[in-house]
Amino acid sequence: MTTIIAFILMFGLLVFVHEFGHFIFAKRAGMLVREFAIGFGPKVFSLKNDETLYTIRLLPLGGYVRVAGEDPEIIDLKAGQHIGLEFNNENKVSKIIVNNKSKHPNAHVIEVERVDLDHQLTIEGYEIDEDEKVVFQVDRKANFVMDETETQIAPYDRQFASKSVPKRAMQLFAGPMMNFILTIIIFAILGFVQGIPTDNASIGSVQEDSPAAEAGFEAGDEIVEIEGTSISTWEEFQVIVQDSPEQELSMMVNRNNERIELNVIPRSLERQDQVVGQIGVQIELEKSIVKAIPYSIEQTYTWAKLIVVNLGKLVTGQFSIDMLSGPVGIYDATDQVVKTGFLNFMTWTAALSVNLGIINLLPLPALDGGRLIFVGLEAVRGKPIDPQKEGIVHFIGFALLMLLMIVVTWNDIQRLFL
Repeated sequence: MTTIIAFILMFGLLVFVHEFGHFIFAKRAGMLVREFAIGFGPKVFSLKNDETLYTIRLLPLGGYVRVAGEDPEIIDLKAGQHIGLEFNNENKVSKIIVNNKSKHPNAHVIEVERVDLDHQLTIEGYEIDEDEKVVFQVDRKANFVMDETETQIAPYDRQFASKSVPKRAMQLFAGPMMNFILTIIIFAILGFVQGIPTDNASIGSVQEDSPAAEAGFEAGDEIVEIEGTSISTWEEFQVIVQDSPEQELSMMVNRNNERIELNVIPRSLERQDQVVGQIGVQIELEKSIVKAIPYSIEQTYTWAKLIVVNLGKLVTGQFSIDMLSGPVGIYDATDQVVKTGFLNFMTWTAALSVNLGIINLLPLPALDGGRLIFVGLEAVRGKPIDPQKEGIVHFIGFALLMLLMIVVTWNDIQRLFL
């Protein structure tokens, strides 16, 4: 149960932060946001507030922000169609009844001849059984009513395509950006709570029954020399120890302003198909708000670089698709991490957040990176790509991504039961 709760909270946080980035920048640009969704598939929960429908959906495969104009509009009125109209106090159309007109006895029924809900906001038509054409002005926030479900119209200036290239690019980039910001915040909190590594090779703790404990190392010792070689950083100390399994090393340490020589034999440890040395010590940590921020940025960059390198290996064939993990694999990994403590769970959440940001920036159709490519092409060409062609590309890309998700999830399930 603990893992389930942790996974739901983690997944919800990562997706919410990502989609909130898209949502807030769409709002700032004046776009009409139709829906803010966590998950895909059937609705589990929904709430309509102002212009936006907020939903939680069944399948935990991501989320989306549906902005007017990104996809073809839901309802298209055609010449000859009979519709009902309701009016507000300014005598403008406030509701357009598409079907089930009998449920709206006060609606004014007309036969449509021409509709412009993008620019002029007018509906031209004929009274039933009359030849005189009538032009109706439509309110900017009028609603379509289809199967008793209301959907707000989107004048062109509220649509995605009406905004400048920089505003559209920022709206698309905002999701991954918020994931990077979340990662920085989590690492900053971790850096302050558990401390950040010191600049020198100082020991923070010594494990019991370890080679270091047997050799007489103590917390607070600063390693300054190994086999006559000066040591100034923890990385230098680590490299020598890891490269010397089962080899005796002479180390000089500073302890209370006194130099002491200690001899230790690193224990062999198998790691990633190679044998490394380990003596059982951890670096000294210090708590500092000032240092926590640059530390968090450095950690975010380190994780991002690792993810990008591994993606490169996937492209070049050094990694196979079998090594990818979907929701099932992430859940299983989360289960293992939760058992090691809350701080490790927070680190795992930060790593997944930066991973989500980078994956979404890949130049693949249906992802934020793919949409940014089309916005960039428009900036270069000076005119947009045909929306229908772009829509087809994104649809195919989304279908392929869903297929990949199914394959990856199937591999995850097989690994769990092997």
